[in-house]
Formats: sequence, C-alpha cells, structure tokens
Amino acid sequence: MAHIAWIGAGVMGRPMAGHLAAHGHSVSVYTRRFETLSEVAAQYHLTPCSTIAQAVQDADAIFVMVGYPRDVEEVFTGAEGIFAHAKPGALAIDMTTSSPALAQRLHALGKERGIRVLDAPVSGGDSGARNASLSIMVGGDEADFEAAAPFFACMGKSIHYMGPAGAGQHTKAANQIAVAGATAAYTEALVYAQQVGLDPQAMLQAIGGGAAGSWQIANMAPRVLKGDFAPGFFIKHFIKDMRIVQEECRSRGVDLEMLNTVCALYEKMAEDGLENEGTQALIQYYQSR
Repeated sequence: MAHIAWIGAGVMGRPMAGHLAAHGHSVSVYTRRFETLSEVAAQYHLTPCSTIAQAVQDADAIFVMVGYPRDVEEVFTGAEGIFAHAKPGALAIDMTTSSPALAQRLHALGKERGIRVLDAPVSGGDSGARNASLSIMVGGDEADFEAAAPFFACMGKSIHYMGPAGAGQHTKAANQIAVAGATAAYTEALVYAQQVGLDPQAMLQAIGGGAAGSWQIANMAPRVLKGDFAPGFFIKHFIKDMRIVQEECRSRGVDLEMLNTVCALYEKMAEDGLENEGTQALIQYYQSR
C-alpha cells in the first residue's frame, strides 16, 4: 500500500481521499482550515496535517483538489509546497479544474525537480465523489498515468488518458462547455413547464427517457424540484471554470456564444450573493426576474 498526501478537503475532496484510505492506503490530509480537519479525518480515516510540507513528506503520491488556479500554483510552488518538500519520484496529481497552461508549466517544473506531475480533473459532482463513480481525465506522461491508474480506480469508473500535460484540463474545459448548455437547457425546460401548467416531475420523466435525456436531467433537475440548492458544485467555481474556457478561446480567436451567455447568467447570480449555491440554483435567476 502507498503513502498518499491529499491537499484540499472540500465537498469532493473529502470522500475522494476517503476512498483511497478505504482501499488500504495511508492518507495524510491538509486543508487551509486546519480546525475542521479532526472531524473529517476521523470520518474518513485520514491523518490530519497542519502544513503541506508535513503532508507530502515521504508521500508516494500527492493529490491536489483545491479551488482556483492561483491555489494550485501556491500548493505546488510555494515555499511550503510540493516542489519544495516532496521526495524525488513522487507522483503529484492535480485534480482541480484549472488552467491548461498552468498544468503544462507545473509539468515542466516537476521534470526539473524529479516530480511526476499529472493534471487529472474530474466530472460527476459530489455524488460521483461519494460513490467513487467520477469520470477522470488525465494529461501528462503516459507512463505516469499508468503508475497512477490504480489510485484513480479507487475514485472513478470512467478513467481516460487524454494526452500530454494540459490535455486533461482541456478535456475538462470541453466537459464544462457541455455542462453549461445542459444546465441552462433543463432549467429553461422547468421554467417553461411551470409557466404552461405541466407537472414538472412528470415532464422530466417524459423527456428524460428520450433524446433530451442527460446526466443533468437525471441527477440535478430533481434537486431543483426539491428546492435543494446545496452545492455539489459551487456557482463560484463554475464561473471560474467557464472563465478558464473563455481565456483559452480568446487566445485562439474562438467565440462560444452559448457558454458566454450561461456564464453571464451565473455572474449575475454571483452579483446577487448566490455564488455559494449549487449550479442547480440557476432557476432562481429566472424566478427573480
């Protein structure tokens, strides 16, 4: 069994680290809010650490699941970070949805320091994290992907090597484009159903088995009907993801009109103080207008 470090104990990070521990690995965990770690560590059989340096020392594999690209960069390159304290030969796997350009730079810096860096963002939300059914999209050296594959198998059901460094992040960007469209689509379907007097639940059942069916309709739309807007995935993080896509598109002269529209809707919700709601709360935008 391996000694693993896990950086970031959020909604998804906690159960993902727990799955590694459940498979017999020794997992040391660090989060900025150390005061919250004792309960999390006890629940998921993790060893709490007060610094990144303490967590990563002697770790065979290091997983990162934090909020924003700036957090990823700090975790890897800061004075107390991975590159300063991980042992040579360690795998360092960023599972945050982050910048493809940053993934490429961290991979190159890792080469200089003997650290094997992979970008491996995930899709499937909080339910996928809890059920170990995530889709995992990996960029980096293929030999390093093969070495990390047994760890990925503890957390996901659909695991894909996508190519060199940054390819995992580019794949997640494509995923988020599709999610943006699907989320807006089921939300407007619910708004329409309510306005014309349909039973929204019956409508979802009718269209979910046909061409309109999607993971979003099956998993997220029912939360809307229950008034459950708890964050399986935060609006603020979805905005971050869409802005990453927009930045990549600008550098290539591409304009994704649907994505831009959906991003603008969520930005208005953030301005209204709803950035910590789940993405399924989009219906509140329509209800408030």
